[in-house]
Amino acid sequence: MNYLNTVDYCVIGIYFTLLVGVGFYLQKKASSSIEDYVVGNRSLPWWALGISGTATWLDIAGTMLIVSFLYILGPRGLYIEFRGGAGLLLPFMLLWVGKWLRRSNALTPAEWMIFRFGDGFGGRFAQLSAALGGIFTTVGMLAYLIKALGLFLSTFLPFTPLQCTLVFIGIATVYTMVSGFYGVVFTDLIQGAIVIIAVFIISSMAISKVSAAPDFSALAANVTGQSNWTSSALSMHADLPKGYEVYRNLFMFAMFYLFNNIFRGMGFPGDPRYFGARNDRECGLLSLMWTVMLMFRWPLMISFAILGIFLVNNLFPDQSTVEQATEVIQQQHPEVAQAQWPTLLSNIANQPEQYPELTDKMKHLLGDKWEKKILLLSYQGTVNPERIMPAVLLFNIPPGMRGLLLIALIAASMSTFDSNVHLAAGMMTRDIYQKYIRPKAGNREIIYMTWAFVVLLVTTGFLMAYSLKSVNEIWGWLVMGLGAGALVPAFLRLYWWRFNGGGFAIGTVTGVFSAIILRFGAVAFQGDPKHAELYAILTDERWMFSILLVFGLIGSVAGTFLTKKTDQKVLDEFYKKTKPFGLWNGLQNKLPENVRKKMRREHKNDWIALPFLLVWHVCLLLIPMQFIVQNFNALGTTLVIFLFASAGFYWFWFKKLPKDNMYNEEEDGEL
Repeated sequence: MNYLNTVDYCVIGIYFTLLVGVGFYLQKKASSSIEDYVVGNRSLPWWALGISGTATWLDIAGTMLIVSFLYILGPRGLYIEFRGGAGLLLPFMLLWVGKWLRRSNALTPAEWMIFRFGDGFGGRFAQLSAALGGIFTTVGMLAYLIKALGLFLSTFLPFTPLQCTLVFIGIATVYTMVSGFYGVVFTDLIQGAIVIIAVFIISSMAISKVSAAPDFSALAANVTGQSNWTSSALSMHADLPKGYEVYRNLFMFAMFYLFNNIFRGMGFPGDPRYFGARNDRECGLLSLMWTVMLMFRWPLMISFAILGIFLVNNLFPDQSTVEQATEVIQQQHPEVAQAQWPTLLSNIANQPEQYPELTDKMKHLLGDKWEKKILLLSYQGTVNPERIMPAVLLFNIPPGMRGLLLIALIAASMSTFDSNVHLAAGMMTRDIYQKYIRPKAGNREIIYMTWAFVVLLVTTGFLMAYSLKSVNEIWGWLVMGLGAGALVPAFLRLYWWRFNGGGFAIGTVTGVFSAIILRFGAVAFQGDPKHAELYAILTDERWMFSILLVFGLIGSVAGTFLTKKTDQKVLDEFYKKTKPFGLWNGLQNKLPENVRKKMRREHKNDWIALPFLLVWHVCLLLIPMQFIVQNFNALGTTLVIFLFASAGFYWFWFKKLPKDNMYNEEEDGEL
């Protein structure tokens, strides 16, 4: 099968040539020093950093996953994505965590540990554990991206998911490796512009379809089984298809994820964009740009979900044929587990001559275009929600334009890929190799080792990707597994004076390795009927989060009291520069009175602005979706709430932004 034409391939070829060209063009500048390579020598403008940050959240994996929830639930799918895709960490980064991290002048989140805990045993222990934790998290994120990219590309290309990702990730690895942070930001700007074009194209198509439908609400309800599909109200319960039943208590999950975001946001580990920002004001502005630009993701995704509803209605007017076709395939290939299901479907569709009997049955059950329809089958015998987005591109977008939209979505994934790989490789170089192995290594050696670490990270991510059953599975583990494992130490380091490097290291190692053990345990028990109940617990995000939170807390508190306190001079210097709120054992009283007043005012305004900003953020995501599904009653209500939240947000935060930094060294004095 050939789903792309010459124009599509030319567009794809030009795009990748441009990316690699930009990478090699910036190679010399990026290789000037480790500061240039890791944070762009703190010379990039805030708006570019903000757009780049947005681009890192516009990956294919997350987009496919969120489209699947929006297809199932309509705008209410947003509440499941409170776990990560909604970006509810951003308000905390905008209000205080971003500027606190920048004030350290560190290059990486792991190097920040030396600033917080000192360059002794505790600080180095914390630095090493933060680097290793970040590296493990990045490998998990890469597996998530690789899995989704393979599912997506194999829908359009006559290759298996593995073959597709080898080529595309290989190209992304090259330009990420040679161009450093400059390449990350500049390619993100290019890719962000392409995504915006895609948003307007797909949204226009969806609006046209909804407007032309006699009764879109009834159609959506018939296809998805959701009687209130166009509603955006947070309901207590929701009916969900096989494989997604765990989310049926919708309100509980939304509140659970909101709680998780509050603690994750307040303990956000760091991002090169904040370490590369020039001052406090630009930290806030880049976060604001990041948040506003993130809004464009949601009209794109709800539009794909709407087009998916029309598509499924046309392809499968009787959805019982989907279950029948799945049963036939599983009867002939009982050895194929869920993780290998996409590869089997791709092989059947692209090489039908190798499955003659199965091909005849698929033609009978699915009819015309069976080789395209088969890719929509899920392992559970339903229409696979994670395949809705690629299916829309396959069936609804004409060749030529398909290549452009395909590039927009690949661009989104590449942006997330390059940022994560760059951050982890920087920590491997700066916080492990340069710190412990070769402290006197020259600039050329450091750059070459960073390149080697990039290759190592990507290879490990590939190996992990192909043990996964679904994109949703790995995303849940990343957020509720690895995220929960590192949550407690990341939180305590900013708010408790007694917390030390030993507590951070032991807490992080305990949490992250517990998450890895749970993951391997889940893989070991997968498909074993004797351990079905245990497998359910190990993969349930609520249990996963709770278990790992307890392990992280025990490790953090035990490590704190079993190891030496942080040196008082280090604490004084940290507090004087960072000025966090929390339990700081009277350090605030050592500051001059005028600084204390300014600091109390800053913290008060940040806290008052927080609820306004959270509400503003959620409304910003809901408004375009409500407009596209034409739920104008809900849209009117949301706009009123949005304007009220905007006023509070402006008055308590934006109006208070300093011209550059909130404080200067002269007024701080000595602690």
